[in-house]
Amino acid sequence: MRRRPERLSRPPGLTNCVEDRRDVIEVVVRAFSVLRCFEDQEVCLGNAEISRRCALPPSTVSRLTYTLTRMGQLTYLPQDQKYRIGPGAVAMSASMMCGNPAGAQIRSHLRQVAEGIPGFIGLVLPDRFHLVCLELARATNVLGSGSGKGSRLAMASTAAGHAYTAAIDTDACDALLVEMEREIPEKAKLLRSSIDRNRHLLRKQGYIVACGLWSPNINGIAAPVWSPRYQTFVVTTIGLSSAAYDEGRLHEEVAPRLLKLSGSIRGILEAS
Repeated sequence: MRRRPERLSRPPGLTNCVEDRRDVIEVVVRAFSVLRCFEDQEVCLGNAEISRRCALPPSTVSRLTYTLTRMGQLTYLPQDQKYRIGPGAVAMSASMMCGNPAGAQIRSHLRQVAEGIPGFIGLVLPDRFHLVCLELARATNVLGSGSGKGSRLAMASTAAGHAYTAAIDTDACDALLVEMEREIPEKAKLLRSSIDRNRHLLRKQGYIVACGLWSPNINGIAAPVWSPRYQTFVVTTIGLSSAAYDEGRLHEEVAPRLLKLSGSIRGILEAS
């Protein structure tokens, strides 16, 4: 039997093998599944909606939301009979971000790139089937976006997600896809069909391009970077208007800047 510390070296969120499942406390897994439903501080959800999103029985969700509310992780809104992310969860997130000394340096590099590219430049961290935006910069002439710091991006439908899954080892990727096939099979199919090609392209050029995958109006390019702090890959990613930047222009003009940015961030992460 593998020792528990060895199994902990796998990417987080993957509990595919029998040994892992035996050691996992399911109620904790379910509690975090509930918290993941709240994509930002303004999202309000009732138990029925949470139950649908988590694929958990309503009675289980009711007990979990009650417990999380008592802990301060959720806030109950009696007038709406819904929940919102609570002060405890916000404080935990804020303390983690403030305690990251590399954040200011990374933001500076992202902003420098944003000054020369009319799009969104971000650093994202994997969280099960999504990627969470740790840092974000955007060009001053870019208006509006569905993404912001702390927002969650679907792994299967973004350049960043395809870059991340191409970077992690084969066993970890297979375990992730098995979990996806169990809960979101259509997304798993999208990733599985492109994983071999993505691995080849990542080895060849160091980045992944995805055109119109997240939105027909957005083309994306992304490169993974190993993080000693998180013991996994984070991803630098750039999203641009598909009308202005086709795939050829991404390769010719944006890729060199992305790779330079990734190298700078790699140095910051290794030194922090």
